[in-house]
Amino acid sequence: MDATSETAEQQSQSDILQDLRVRLKAHLDLIYPGSDCAVLSERVIEAFWPDDDVPVSPRTGSPEFWSSSDAVVITYGNTITDGINPPLVLLRDFLIRHLDGAVPNVHILPFFPYTSDDGFAVVDYMTVNSSLGDWHHIGRIAEQFGLMGDLVLNHISSSHKWMVQFVQGRKPGVDYIKHAEDGQDFSNVVRPRAHPLFNRVATAAGERNVWCTFSHDQVDVDFANPDVLIEYLRIMRFLIDRGLRIIRLDAVAYIWKVAGLPSIHLPEVHEIVRLMRTLCDHCSQKIVLITETNVPNHENLTYFGNRNEAHAIYNFSLPPLLLHTLLSRSSDALNRWLLSMPPAQPGCAYLNFTASHDGVGLRPVEGLLDDEDRLSLVEAITGFGGLLSMRKLADGQEHPYEMNISFYDAMKGTLDGPDHLQNDRFICSQTIMMSLEGIPAFYIHSLLATPNDHEGVQTTGQNRSINRSKLDYPSLENELADPDGNRGHIFETLLSRIKLRAKQPAFHPNASQVVLQLGCALFGIERVSLDHTQTVISVSNVSDLPQVLSGVSLNLAHAEQWLDLLTGRRWDTPISVLTLRPYQTIWLTDSRR
Repeated sequence: MDATSETAEQQSQSDILQDLRVRLKAHLDLIYPGSDCAVLSERVIEAFWPDDDVPVSPRTGSPEFWSSSDAVVITYGNTITDGINPPLVLLRDFLIRHLDGAVPNVHILPFFPYTSDDGFAVVDYMTVNSSLGDWHHIGRIAEQFGLMGDLVLNHISSSHKWMVQFVQGRKPGVDYIKHAEDGQDFSNVVRPRAHPLFNRVATAAGERNVWCTFSHDQVDVDFANPDVLIEYLRIMRFLIDRGLRIIRLDAVAYIWKVAGLPSIHLPEVHEIVRLMRTLCDHCSQKIVLITETNVPNHENLTYFGNRNEAHAIYNFSLPPLLLHTLLSRSSDALNRWLLSMPPAQPGCAYLNFTASHDGVGLRPVEGLLDDEDRLSLVEAITGFGGLLSMRKLADGQEHPYEMNISFYDAMKGTLDGPDHLQNDRFICSQTIMMSLEGIPAFYIHSLLATPNDHEGVQTTGQNRSINRSKLDYPSLENELADPDGNRGHIFETLLSRIKLRAKQPAFHPNASQVVLQLGCALFGIERVSLDHTQTVISVSNVSDLPQVLSGVSLNLAHAEQWLDLLTGRRWDTPISVLTLRPYQTIWLTDSRR
């Protein structure tokens, strides 16, 4: 490199840094007015680029950020065990054997040392839980799969060193824990749980009311102290350097608290997400931010910002609406919701899922299902062996917060009770999910059709354990090898559809979507690829009776012949009628594809 080009490159790097400083200061001025935000900007840069890596020109989101082949599997690090090998070794083996070439991304739920909540009460963000494996095992998975991990922002374990320091009156922890003075008004705080908001803790400075949003073992940190933000940015960079490429911002909506306010979704929360997005967009690695906000739909959508917050948001309204659709045999509520949903802007995407390590939330259908519909859904789910978790409202009353059940067992029947169509109904639910605009995410226990784990609930005393089974690897392999067995059949069916979906440009996460009006017993959407070379019309029978579909209602005249991707059957245009079996889905496309 000659002197002229080297000077130009240095100048370019200087311009990038200067632009980054300006952007960071703008964020920080809004989060911490009154602080020396120019100095704080330098601290942020030093925390996020501590070594030889340097900021690059900001990456702007575009449709090329994703493809139709993108999908995610969600799992705990120890879902698969054999009593001999580290679970992370077994997980990697399972992923390579069964999902390599089909599901390119894996979300390993918190794999740090913890004290409760199956990993979400983190003791040390810099260490891998030794019962799972170590950083070498995490790195080997990251070599072959896009690795997604949790940045648990709102709280730490009560055993974390910061909390120990808080109790002892030592720095830095003494300044890192969120606590409140007696007499302040917190009656408006939005509560996701039913336990008391504060835990009275004896410290070297006397008793303190420690804020605990989720449990008394999960102690909230104080982001009003900029040092706390710096600490989490260091953790974020540490995780990126160890292979994480998708960062899930857990419980982010609650991280800023103010007496007298609801203390959820406050402006500072959104500005912190914007700051993190700015850092990720300047990172040399392609980093995706996903916000975890299990809240009403209109609140959840705000975390896209103006293409300057999350790259992706969880589509939390989808699981309960799909349950309602398939149990009530009516697509009306699902259609109304989808018609109201804005397309994700370029570079942003919905993360679609039906199940996760948590239950099926009821808050995301507030305003989408009425009280009678929610009650009917709750009664049906409890009839299928499900449980309920509660939260406390401002008036002190407790209301259902989420339904705890394996999604497979949630498909046992309809609102009228169990029937013999569980497998067909379950496969339909997963196929609808992977047809929608966005990126499909599959909880491992959904892929494996795992039933309710009531023994796990008895062991832990936690409702959510019903959908967090531990699976013996040799037994699992035997079941998957049996194509006539229930688990093997469902797994192979879903896997073949995931692979088929990946090849269709019309299933790009940002491909256009039109909701079709086909009557309540059918659910239909039309997807068109970004380059307009492919149309896929997905129609599902969401009822337990055969349904006749008029070809005219699908507007198929623009192609001479159509192919159902799922069965291989072809039809010449015009198509008069199609008959769908109970819970059958068809993916119609121009037969030239």
